[in-house]
Amino acid sequence: MSEESVMGGKCVLLTTSELVPGDVIATDPDGPWLVVVRTAPVTETKTRLQLRPLTGGPDLERVLPRYERQVVRTTRVDPADLPDPAAPRRRRVVVTGLGAVSPLGGDVPGLWQGLLEGRCGVSVVEGPDFDGLPVRLAARAAIDPADLLPRPLARRMNRSAQFALLAAREAWRDAGLDLSGTVASGLRPARTGVSMGTIIGGAPIMVESRLTLIARGPRAVSPHTSPMTVPSASAAQISKDLDIRGEARTFVSACASGTEAIGQAIDAIRAGRVDLVVAGGTEAVITPEILAAFAAMRAVSTRNDRPGAASRPFDAERDGFVLGEGAGVLILEDEEHARARGARIYCEAAGWGLSADAFHMAAPEPEGRGVEAALRAALADAGATPADVAHVNAHATATVDGDRTEARALCRLFGSHARDIPVTANKGALGHLQGGAGGVEAVATVLTLRDGLIPPTVGCDHPEEGLGLDVVRGTPRPLPPCGDIALSNSFGFGGHNAVLAFRRP
Repeated sequence: MSEESVMGGKCVLLTTSELVPGDVIATDPDGPWLVVVRTAPVTETKTRLQLRPLTGGPDLERVLPRYERQVVRTTRVDPADLPDPAAPRRRRVVVTGLGAVSPLGGDVPGLWQGLLEGRCGVSVVEGPDFDGLPVRLAARAAIDPADLLPRPLARRMNRSAQFALLAAREAWRDAGLDLSGTVASGLRPARTGVSMGTIIGGAPIMVESRLTLIARGPRAVSPHTSPMTVPSASAAQISKDLDIRGEARTFVSACASGTEAIGQAIDAIRAGRVDLVVAGGTEAVITPEILAAFAAMRAVSTRNDRPGAASRPFDAERDGFVLGEGAGVLILEDEEHARARGARIYCEAAGWGLSADAFHMAAPEPEGRGVEAALRAALADAGATPADVAHVNAHATATVDGDRTEARALCRLFGSHARDIPVTANKGALGHLQGGAGGVEAVATVLTLRDGLIPPTVGCDHPEEGLGLDVVRGTPRPLPPCGDIALSNSFGFGGHNAVLAFRRP
């Protein structure tokens, strides 16, 4: 790390002799951050340091030249607040695979290229079912999942589960695993899990079934209707397809569902219940009924004549979100397990946080206290501080109150440094994927850490004055050199707040 990059970020260069307990240093450019616990001179030219890993573990000892320069964080940590070095090691969770189906592409490369290019996946939905609706905007997936699955399998799955299965298969392959299943991949089926988030799941199937019942009678209703309707269908189909037998869990917490599913998977691995989890979110609810319902709430954009400019996170002219569909999936794994099988590691899934607003079923708590609590909980779980954050992937749906609430929470979290943290919002390009949003945006956040590039916020042409944030616009921006944490935010109806913290390798 050059002196220029260090001094330009949240780090300084100090000599070993200047270090005091509480300083956070990096003695190895590729190693972890270490907290100075004790210093003692050894000779006139050397100093002994007792160091403790910021994320926990046994103390280390280093003897270093007194006048050698060290990379030191400008924020300090009380060693007494660190995990007990004698406590059992908490399993470290890493990301080893990514999968996505989105309005920008049917896979992860399509998603990432579209985000970096600043493309918009929003269009006008056509068809007689949508005629006469006040809102006819949506961000449909770039592919029809039923075309990519065997017909007998596709007929037994709702569209949301189809998205989830395709994304899971891509992530599974990306992690170097065999699509034949866990045994073929060298995994233990009972030590492998699925954790998916969704809001509505297969509920649109019930609407279709009722129309069939009215038009053609009860004998025409498919016997697959009930199993296709349950929200847990996505997790069950992935479990069956990949022979995953440890856990198959589903989380329903409004638009925070996908993010919570990933967070709960982190906990499952840390607790030692499983070694690897397929985790993410999925949704497919672009239906006349859902669009009409959101339009009645005045929650969605009405720019039917300008679909490419409809979703405008943080923009002064925003007028609501755009409904989207798709799925995003991560392969999360115990680090030792991943290294033992030679897996490629994207980054660490370092922590996550949950909170509830306890305020309103549809509106966010205006000051964002619940949002701030989730942000702080994620950082604490990751063993990090606000000064460690290099980037935020915002929830930012392009609703007036929602964007302002999130901005207020971020400004309180970062204080006077709020404008130093680059923020992006993927929903300008993707629309709002509901329960799938957290999964797809987590994939984008991991790719930002991998490539060191932050995608621009599509639709934010004129940022609202007074937000106090540095919103990335126009073209991709390099990730700042200092700070190793990226946050991915998701907030949902009913005051469900969930935040993921990823740490760059």
